[in-house]
Amino acid sequence: MHKGFLKAGTLLAALAVVFGAFAAHAIKSRVSEDTLAVFETGVRYQMYHSLALIITGILYKEFSNISLLWAGRLFIVGVILFSTSLYLLTYFKATENTTMFWLGAVTPFGGVCFIAGWGFLLKGVLNKRN
Repeated sequence: MHKGFLKAGTLLAALAVVFGAFAAHAIKSRVSEDTLAVFETGVRYQMYHSLALIITGILYKEFSNISLLWAGRLFIVGVILFSTSLYLLTYFKATENTTMFWLGAVTPFGGVCFIAGWGFLLKGVLNKRN
């Protein structure tokens, strides 16, 4: 499983760089500073948790236990819920589509996944066994 986390982490990190460049060059002039900040928050948290996923993959080789599996899974789900919801909110604000602003309610669930992932990562490192 550690290779899966390493692959996912590197892919998500590469996408974070792509999205960051997209924000800096393609959408910066098309949205307000507040909306751009929302997008950049998604990129920043995606990069943080991509690196956390890579670290989880590396640690899993030494401390293979269920807690590290859950940490990695939660980091992936967190990126999907947190960052993707912020990217979509930016898109809908840029296109002035107000019917999809409910997506903002999804973002905190991604944040909870991030927090739980860090907790499981700590538990997995502290307990060499399940």
